[in-house]
Amino acid sequence: MNLSITGPSLSAAFLVGLLGGVHCVGMCGGLVGAFSLSQSPVRRRPSTAWSLVLGYNLGRIGSYSFAGALAGGVGSFAANLVNVRYAQLALAVLAALFMLVLGLYLAGWWRGLAVVERLGEGFWKRLAPLGRRFIPVHSFPQAIALGTLWGWMPCGLVYSVLIWAMAAGGADRGAALMMAFGLGTLPNLALMGLVGGGLAASLQHPWLRAGAGVVVIGLGVLNLTHVFWIF
Repeated sequence: MNLSITGPSLSAAFLVGLLGGVHCVGMCGGLVGAFSLSQSPVRRRPSTAWSLVLGYNLGRIGSYSFAGALAGGVGSFAANLVNVRYAQLALAVLAALFMLVLGLYLAGWWRGLAVVERLGEGFWKRLAPLGRRFIPVHSFPQAIALGTLWGWMPCGLVYSVLIWAMAAGGADRGAALMMAFGLGTLPNLALMGLVGGGLAASLQHPWLRAGAGVVVIGLGVLNLTHVFWIF
């Protein structure tokens, strides 16, 4: 039996992105603020701000989708090298377990994913200097280019969903899942780029982080139950 992305799976990915805002504003909020402050005062008009924030996030979500396609393709290829059924089972269980770990991470109860984030730091150190070519940001294309680089910033939240994308069943499904996730992160990060630190402070309350973590843990348990049910 092939695992496939269904409506609820995409909805769950969107929800994880939305709930992950409690992490995103802490990790990426300063970066978004720096992007916004890099504009000259003349260019900080509301219409320009909206345009540039949209560009940042379109580039970022595009990178997520591309990474999801790679992860989905690798997972599908690996599944065909061995017994497909057992390979899919292993990937699906791994994805569900990462959801549980992600919930603990979002709630602030366990920082294990910080170790995973360090794995991407070497690549990011090589990529980050390219972003200086687009700062200060004066145009929509510049914002997209900078956002595309931003999408590769080491992030335990993103890496967890990429593991999920590996079990999606193909490159197209992996891309769709990561796009849904990226769209879920959009409201929080877009608002962060427009209103600044007030939103970040609100989303960092321990009770809100705990609530988001509990919901994601619940999704992980449901996914794990579903995997063993269909297999």
